[in-house]
Amino acid sequence: MTTAPVHQPHVLTSGSGVTATVGSYGARLIRIDAPDRAGRVDRVLLGYDDPEANRRAALPDGGAYLGATCGRVANRIADAAFELDGVRHRLAANEGAHQRHGGPVGFDRANWSVREASASHVTMHHHSPDGDQGFPGALDVTASFDLSDDGELSIVYTARTTRPTHVNLVSHGYFNLSGGSGTIADHRLRIDAASFLAIDADQLPTERRSVRGTPLDFTEAQWIGRLIESDDEQARLSRGGNHTFCLDGVGMRPVAWLEHPGSGRTLTLSTDQPGLQLYAAGWLDAPWHPHAALCLEAQAWPNACNRADFPSTRLDPGALYRSEVRLRFGVAPAGMLG
Repeated sequence: MTTAPVHQPHVLTSGSGVTATVGSYGARLIRIDAPDRAGRVDRVLLGYDDPEANRRAALPDGGAYLGATCGRVANRIADAAFELDGVRHRLAANEGAHQRHGGPVGFDRANWSVREASASHVTMHHHSPDGDQGFPGALDVTASFDLSDDGELSIVYTARTTRPTHVNLVSHGYFNLSGGSGTIADHRLRIDAASFLAIDADQLPTERRSVRGTPLDFTEAQWIGRLIESDDEQARLSRGGNHTFCLDGVGMRPVAWLEHPGSGRTLTLSTDQPGLQLYAAGWLDAPWHPHAALCLEAQAWPNACNRADFPSTRLDPGALYRSEVRLRFGVAPAGMLG
């Protein structure tokens, strides 16, 4: 099996007008296009059409992780360390004293090898050696992207390890259903989650809180602008939202619904994961601007390797890590979410 050329793009097509372009650098979503209610097809995912630009954007500090697969452990690990079976593991820090999205040379910077590819499917592989970014165990990871004929993109991650370790993989796409890069304040969002993880100034989780009475209550559809413009402490700390929602239910289920009423475009997100990170892109910079897109990242809860009260991210030899997210793009009359 030969390794794909660096940044090799693969365009996945469907009968619904939805297309998705996936690159081997960072197992990255480069582009997604979807029709609006008038049938006009436009881009709904931020990214660079030039695959080389995606590589440059990742340097020197990880950038915005545009569309990338983040790992070995996505989100943040406090003090870039954890204890596992009595052994303290020091990790490579890349956000002050902490580690974010797997470290300074995470999976987003790897050139994944393409194992299978067709008009609607691509599977990629990455080998992370024992000690990579400080993590124990050699890890073999696959990322599979499948686009159904009716416009649903499925992303499945699997992994196996040679030693006990922690794994939390995520696809870090930036969505704007308007077909441009204007503010996402005019999008409406609903999330099936009665609680969220509050954060501190370092964006690390502190405690689980009810969404009730907060601008993070999306149990009924709300304008995202309500959160962005809020003077609530959690909104200010996160520049308009950078929180994990503790999802209701278990197993594969729909958990989030995003709508742009002006265009009629909709996104329904389903996952088997316990958490959904909402990031309103408050730190996004040129060539875009803050709040030009919204990240909805299905994942485990952050810093779980240091929190016995969180669902575990531990993976042992012989066990299979598997996570899945499904992104269904559609159109609906204005006001789909009520």
